[in-house]
Amino acid sequence: MYSFKNDYSEGAHPRILNALVESNFEQEEGYGQDRFTRKAIELLKETIGRTDVDIHLLSGGTQTNLTAISAFLRPHEAAISASTGHILGHETGAIEATGHKILSIEAEDGKLTPAQLQAVLNAHPDEHMVKPKLVYISNSTEIGSIYKKDELVQLRNFCDENQLILFMDGARLGSALCSAENDILLSDLPRLVDAFYIGGTKNGALIGEALVICRDALKEDFRYHLKQKGALLAKGRLLGIQFLELFRDNLFFDLASHANKMAELLRTEISDAKIPFLTESPSNQIFPILPNALITELQRKYSFHVWEQVDADHSAIRLVTSWATKEDKVAAFIEDLNKALIK
Repeated sequence: MYSFKNDYSEGAHPRILNALVESNFEQEEGYGQDRFTRKAIELLKETIGRTDVDIHLLSGGTQTNLTAISAFLRPHEAAISASTGHILGHETGAIEATGHKILSIEAEDGKLTPAQLQAVLNAHPDEHMVKPKLVYISNSTEIGSIYKKDELVQLRNFCDENQLILFMDGARLGSALCSAENDILLSDLPRLVDAFYIGGTKNGALIGEALVICRDALKEDFRYHLKQKGALLAKGRLLGIQFLELFRDNLFFDLASHANKMAELLRTEISDAKIPFLTESPSNQIFPILPNALITELQRKYSFHVWEQVDADHSAIRLVTSWATKEDKVAAFIEDLNKALIK
């Protein structure tokens, strides 16, 4: 059984494991004050091209989302999310558990637009309702689409005009930035969004997300929020060592590029077989629509999510490739798919 279920089935890149082992008996300060974390943050600021941002390392995406969003919002304020947004459907109500409502927008491609945001603002005009304050976006999105620069500029301008916070979930930011269709640099993000994070968990790290806070008003007392939410890791070196290894050269981008390359191989071969897709996805997640009987046959050898029922006889599946996906396993999947199609 080979898994295309997610991009965190494997452990971590060997370089990261080696770095953890080599530093294992070195004594360091706790709670992110160790030299590895301090150096990793310096390196990330250098890579981003900004020294005026605050960077905090957290263990995972859900923890990062709930800690950041609850810190950024006042008690009566709400987040806006696409209906596919991770905070809406896959975080067990974590944001709501901190006292903040999520306002959902149906977005076919998983992306938000100023017109959609304006409709939400119009529907929440006064103090008898929650106040929309934070716009949550994912890049790449939960259905594999990516934001282009002009789309982010439009969102940035709208948020500025309406005093909204623009927050980007970057759990799969590496895949988005390395997509062939991408026109955004990592260094563009501090001027386009108020806060974002760089996902390590889904791109070769054991655990870890690097939250980058760009807007000064959101920075104050953030370490207090980390501690209160259980996000201030005593052995913070575990996170610092991993991001130091990912960004001391091009490893972070090399791993994301590999994941995208494996997805493109799948996408091309599946498309050549005249199989339709549920979404347009230029990243490391693809959503082909297959007959249910064929899905059952493929599940004998491969693990993947059955994403959505399309009709009585067809469903969309999600295939996810990772930094460690083997090309021969991709070829084997395509071979088995083609064999099943001609039966």
